[in-house]
Amino acid sequence: MAPRGATLAVVVVLVAAVVAPPTAVRAAISCSAVYNTLMPCLPYVQAGGTVPRACCGGIQSLLAAANNTPDRRTICGCLKNVANGASGGPYITRAAALPSKCNVSLPYKISTSVNCNAIN
Repeated sequence: MAPRGATLAVVVVLVAAVVAPPTAVRAAISCSAVYNTLMPCLPYVQAGGTVPRACCGGIQSLLAAANNTPDRRTICGCLKNVANGASGGPYITRAAALPSKCNVSLPYKISTSVNCNAIN
């Protein structure tokens, strides 16, 4: 079972990010939209098991929505925030594995060290 503090940290980051402003001023996508889209992924990130179909659908829709550099950078920054909140234990590993588990090729990694400004 996951440590209670780590699970709480992931939930707090997601909730805090929902009310946070977008990371890129000109992006049409907001972090709150990204987090809402990825909410079905939370059970997998917390406990493992089978990735929910709705989670994979959310990742696919994020890829489809990221059709310009500002949007890709915003999504990258939002995912980096999630990675920062999920660090510790297996959470970051599970979060980082989501694109491959869903057969989606994102132009960036879900990682605490990704440089979102390098995304084009």
